[in-house]
Amino acid sequence: MGMRMIFVGSFMVVTVSTARANFRYVNISYILVNMVNTASAPSAKKGTSLRIGILAYDGCMGTQLFGIAEVLRIAHDLAQRAGPQRPINLQVQTVGVGHRAGRVVRIAGGMSVAVQRPRGRYDLLIVPGLEITRNVDWDAKLAPLSGEVAFIRKTFAAGTAVASVCIGAFLLGEAGLLNGRRVTTAWLFAQDLARRYPAVRLQPDALVLEDGAVTTTGAVSSAFDLAFHLIKRLWGAELANATARVCVLPSQRASQAPFVDSTLVPRSLPSFSEQLAQWFGQRIAEEYELAQVARAFHVSPSTLMRRVKSETGLSPLSLLQQLRVDKAKQLLCGTNWSIARITEAVGYDDVVRFSRLFARWVGETPARYRRR
Repeated sequence: MGMRMIFVGSFMVVTVSTARANFRYVNISYILVNMVNTASAPSAKKGTSLRIGILAYDGCMGTQLFGIAEVLRIAHDLAQRAGPQRPINLQVQTVGVGHRAGRVVRIAGGMSVAVQRPRGRYDLLIVPGLEITRNVDWDAKLAPLSGEVAFIRKTFAAGTAVASVCIGAFLLGEAGLLNGRRVTTAWLFAQDLARRYPAVRLQPDALVLEDGAVTTTGAVSSAFDLAFHLIKRLWGAELANATARVCVLPSQRASQAPFVDSTLVPRSLPSFSEQLAQWFGQRIAEEYELAQVARAFHVSPSTLMRRVKSETGLSPLSLLQQLRVDKAKQLLCGTNWSIARITEAVGYDDVVRFSRLFARWVGETPARYRRR
């Protein structure tokens, strides 16, 4: 595979050629001025200065506000000690806008934090999530943040890359930055995001997603995943791993899927598929036979397949597999049953086969899921 880097203003467009196709993309990593593709040669031009603004506002999550800044500062220190081959002058500022500019904001939990007034151009703006309850009124929660939303929109239009942490994605959605993009957010609120911004291409299992100059991440602790993602782009995987060891944090997590608790996510399936899911739930360990299921619902097998596919995007068998995996996750966490017994309880007689199915849905084996 060949790679060619082209600078256009402050954007770097990377053209990747393969035997099968040529394609071009611009992503958040390449908006950082004078940065090079760290996948091949993590370095930067001498004297490169990189400015990152973290947007603080009333009710934002302190873990996300401070966590990213602290991990980036640790990485910066390690990079400086590594020698002159990585000379990036990293500036991380906590900023506020509107009446909060240059004053104090009250973050989640009531703590007061002093913020700076935004000055000049930032290479990256990071938007943390906000404190909410499960049954949140999004209109009421987001309305007081209209100033922040306007700032995000204006900053992005001026050429600054933007990243959100957790449900900070909702502020990006209000700013119109998510339409047509692949995005993620906290799995518990993914359905809310999809309903409020129907033009997004939601990938709820993802932890970190880049789509052009916009990056979104998963739940609260994904602030650290975003930090390591940026460190890898700036200084390379070696320094990211070193930073992770200093912080005693995992440097790479692939998915939110292992952490999803289906009992906390209300199903919003259309009536036919909801009835089918309930029917499957009462027969979770019974052998699957499409014709038998169709007879139970007084439709033909083809009609059953078509209706479930159109409503859920899944086949009836895939819907059943999802329910079985969800049940297995509950048993793995809530009982001391052997994996063989759990396998049988959810309708399988082959532990190896079920482990592969489980890993396909969850991203890790039942044994590893239980250890987590």
